[in-house]
Amino acid sequence: MLLRYFYDEKLAQASYMVGCQKTGEAIVIDPARNIEGYLKEAAKEGLHIVATAETHIHADFVSGTREFAERFDTTAYLSDEGDADWKYEFAADIEAKLVMDGDRFKVGNVTFEVMHTPGHTPEHLSFVLYDRDQTVPMGIFTGDFVFVGDIGRPDLLEEAAGIQGTTAVGAKQMFASLKRFKALPDFVQVWPGHGAGSACGKALGAVPTTTVGYEKQTNWALQVEDEAAFVKELTTDQPEPPNYFSMMKRVNKKDIVTTPTLSKPHIADVSELETLVQTMQVVDTRNGKAFASGHVPGTINIPYNSKFVTWAGWLLDFDHDIAVIADPGLSEKIQTDLQSIGLDRFVTLIDVAELSPEQLTEHYPDWSAEQAIEAAEAGDVFVLDVRNKTEWDSGHYEQAKRILLGKLASRYEEIPVDRPVAVHCASGVRSRMAVSVLQSLGIKDVINIDGGYGALQPVLDRKALVEK
Repeated sequence: MLLRYFYDEKLAQASYMVGCQKTGEAIVIDPARNIEGYLKEAAKEGLHIVATAETHIHADFVSGTREFAERFDTTAYLSDEGDADWKYEFAADIEAKLVMDGDRFKVGNVTFEVMHTPGHTPEHLSFVLYDRDQTVPMGIFTGDFVFVGDIGRPDLLEEAAGIQGTTAVGAKQMFASLKRFKALPDFVQVWPGHGAGSACGKALGAVPTTTVGYEKQTNWALQVEDEAAFVKELTTDQPEPPNYFSMMKRVNKKDIVTTPTLSKPHIADVSELETLVQTMQVVDTRNGKAFASGHVPGTINIPYNSKFVTWAGWLLDFDHDIAVIADPGLSEKIQTDLQSIGLDRFVTLIDVAELSPEQLTEHYPDWSAEQAIEAAEAGDVFVLDVRNKTEWDSGHYEQAKRILLGKLASRYEEIPVDRPVAVHCASGVRSRMAVSVLQSLGIKDVINIDGGYGALQPVLDRKALVEK
């Protein structure tokens, strides 16, 4: 048997290929939309991918299951658990086998046993792996059920998909599912669907794999024996889910366009920028300081780095075309990144090197924490905090108003326009994106507080001491 681990750092998403070297067949568990890496690895190992398996209907990335099925006639093993609202509607269009708790299937000489593990979602499955015909399990693919040091959150159906009343039900289901997990032998390896940085849990570990025994000793969720206490802890302080999660649920449940059918973005002449800003979402991928010193009015700033995909999902609209200002050499990578979360309408690229100073007419200043506090105390600026609720609860400036960066486009009318707006996050990275969003929405007199709350806190502490 062969096991290969694939990890998308931008999404903190893990997937796995299991191969039977005797028969040359392989299966991919929770494939990402870009399937080229799996194909390359399979060819290198002399394997033929014949199947895929999904632990659940994913909310944070587009699945590659349909891509495999339509291009290579693979069989998809999909959950038939959960109620009618959580069935795979596209299953009828491909070669799919719907499986339930206790079912078994084989790929070559490798056996998978289906375990229904609801809690994160109602239909969620885990797959217990047996090599050949052994009766002792080797490992378990847990998807978004059990992570290293954490477990899947139960509130996404309510918070992201808008299905009311499901959080408490999911938490209780998770408590019951964990009892079954704890009954597995301690030596069983655990292969989770996400690592540190994912919004599918509160505090995921960065180690890629673990064991049942280790999680029983160290994972907080496996230490709590009282159901009420467990539900309270699990449903408290979960991170706010990105806007695109609700779209991913619909896409992965109903229909997924295969990537070969999508056109490559064309490179537009820089003279077209003014028109593009009026008709599309235009994203400037330069770093925040470069954007601050001069940018095209109406554009938003999402730096092309490891967080690009997540923030694109937060800030971009799935229903409108997208133009990107970047190095043309990055066009293919950017398209693949956007497609990984279903942003398929990247149609135009503008060469960043072609921008002229005459076009970069808008800018914004950086203020020190001292400047911002002094102006706020005098009533000369409005302070906006774009951090998440957990950060806010751990400490904040009393005169500030909190609006999460990803919610600015829907809540910007809550911001007064009678004075400048001074924006901060934790360190100054998210606040720069927030400034760009506000300026694109017509709030032009905006300031970035350099260093974020990390710089504000000592100033506030000194002020409090003086006042005492």
